[in-house]
Amino acid sequence: MSGPPAPLPGELPTKAPAPVALLQSPLAAFHKAHAGHMVPFSGWELPLYYTSILAEHEAVRTSVGLFDVSHMGIVTVDGATAPALLSRRTTANMTRLLPGQCRYTFLLEATGWIVDDLLVTRLDSGGAEGPRFLAVPNAARASRIVELLRQHRRPDTTIAQHNGAVAILAVQGPKAAETLERVFGWSLAGLKVYRGAWFPAERGGDVPNEGTLDLLFPKGLHRAIFVSRTGYTGETGFELFVAASRAPAVAEALVTAGVVPCGLGARNTLRLEKGYLLSGQDFDRDRTPLEAGQDRFVEFDHPFVGEEALQKQKSEGQYVRLVGLSVTESGAIPRHGTPIRSGADLVGTVASGGLSPTLQHGIALAFLPPALAAVGQQLTLDLRGRTVPAEVVRLPFLASGAARRDYTGPPA
Repeated sequence: MSGPPAPLPGELPTKAPAPVALLQSPLAAFHKAHAGHMVPFSGWELPLYYTSILAEHEAVRTSVGLFDVSHMGIVTVDGATAPALLSRRTTANMTRLLPGQCRYTFLLEATGWIVDDLLVTRLDSGGAEGPRFLAVPNAARASRIVELLRQHRRPDTTIAQHNGAVAILAVQGPKAAETLERVFGWSLAGLKVYRGAWFPAERGGDVPNEGTLDLLFPKGLHRAIFVSRTGYTGETGFELFVAASRAPAVAEALVTAGVVPCGLGARNTLRLEKGYLLSGQDFDRDRTPLEAGQDRFVEFDHPFVGEEALQKQKSEGQYVRLVGLSVTESGAIPRHGTPIRSGADLVGTVASGGLSPTLQHGIALAFLPPALAAVGQQLTLDLRGRTVPAEVVRLPFLASGAARRDYTGPPA
């Protein structure tokens, strides 16, 4: 027999395509051992939570939590023209980035729309070895970012992606620094916000020229850990770039010291309370940094792809604005896509929304016309046939406290 007939035009095929295998983090066995509730996310299998989203959220706000963010892109850009390349393709002037300094920035289309937000760290020490950078884009955009950079690079610049060989462990919370110092014997007092440095992988070990950037990434990870201090929770946060083979032992040592394993659920509620953007949801090649309220991360002192469009938008001034919405009615939880009305008029939809575990009521991010974006503006939401009041409030939703007084940057 020749098998089932081909489907007619407009019919579905008789056999569904084979599912695509999900990528596994170097901490896959760790997640299983700690009863992580695994879900697909941007092509990876990652934990949504271990015990509960609320418990993990609270651990980060009051103590310290551990996130596996190894799915984020791990990309190096090395070479004499690397600063010019990154400056051309992002909104940051990377020629001014100091050794060890991290910068949050955007890669844009010519229209000014955001392709992705990413963190870029200068890895070299400013010597004869030449400029080296570490770029961390979002998981779903990593391959596209690498492709775009390669399209614009010159022969003297090398671009490489290190996912699979390198893991990223984010240690977040007011007790993050003291816990890392206790576990590894490091001194983190000199590591300022938005800086990175090498530290010994073994307690009591040493790193040549400790505190400088003289080790190569990722080659140096066989004996050291590269630590950056950025974070996406609004708390004191450190990211540990660890050799994949060493990552499970590092994670276990942190959990043994009392660090709470946390999943994607808490990562989302924590970033939402701080008004941080989520790639693919708050922007998906349909918003500009100006619309998203990220003007301070656009440096107009250098030419970059999308600059002309942003200059035009800035001069005209009439564009939608990202705002925070507070929804205090009991049981009213806004979600992505929830309609927003001013009177009877539909004026937008919720970009990100949910319950704030800290504030104990609904919050949301939305893009609204300038006339409706002022703090105090009264609006309504359509929640499954229920009309609920919402008020425009100042971002971030969660006011800075003692534990996060020195943090001013956005997430990766």
